[in-house]
Amino acid sequence: MMSLPLSTPESRLHAVRMRIARATIEAGRKAETVSLLAASKTFDAAAVRDLAACGQLEFGENYVQEALDKQTQLADLPLVWHFIGPIQGNKTRAIAGHFSWVHGVDRLKIAERLSAQRPPGLPPLQVCIEVNVSGETSKGGVALSALPELADAVAALPRLQLRGLMAIPAPVADRHAQRAACRQVRLAFDALNSRGHSLDTLSMGMSADLEAAILEGATIVRIGTALFGERIYPG
Repeated sequence: MMSLPLSTPESRLHAVRMRIARATIEAGRKAETVSLLAASKTFDAAAVRDLAACGQLEFGENYVQEALDKQTQLADLPLVWHFIGPIQGNKTRAIAGHFSWVHGVDRLKIAERLSAQRPPGLPPLQVCIEVNVSGETSKGGVALSALPELADAVAALPRLQLRGLMAIPAPVADRHAQRAACRQVRLAFDALNSRGHSLDTLSMGMSADLEAAILEGATIVRIGTALFGERIYPG
């Protein structure tokens, strides 16, 4: 069979799924233990629709208004929307009402607003706490030392379901360094479960380090560039 050029959505999706499959085999895991989340920020609704036509139905967005515009244009599709960007206090109502998942909770105040503003007709909002595993001041996320207290408080909120942890480790090329950062997140995840939590989600790994993340236990990988191409930001 002639292979499709990597410029097509179908071929890019196939290539990413093959990377995930190879990594799960290397990790001794089943392929279905890792979900692919397409990180579609800055790409238009047409690009999302093209990828959805190939079978990808879960999408992650970073910017609220951009996401809401896409959701309106794509309302005919059975898509699952994840909010994966930093959360501003004045955006929590829109996020609580229009997303199924939120990956970037790092402050109790934000979690409380999401819980209070989640519409009662919707199921609980699925949330991950973001961990600043590399200690970068330019990134959000709770410090590992403060994670247990925050996790206990978030888990007690009525309209949220705490599913696990999310991290964006500092970008490095070395596989061992990539794995070391992801391992810290997984150990924190294991420690929370030992404290009595029932977490099942590790959202970590992007286009450049998905293999390392899967080897360390990732259950969701957030892939943008490998699926859509290089981003071009306004300005």
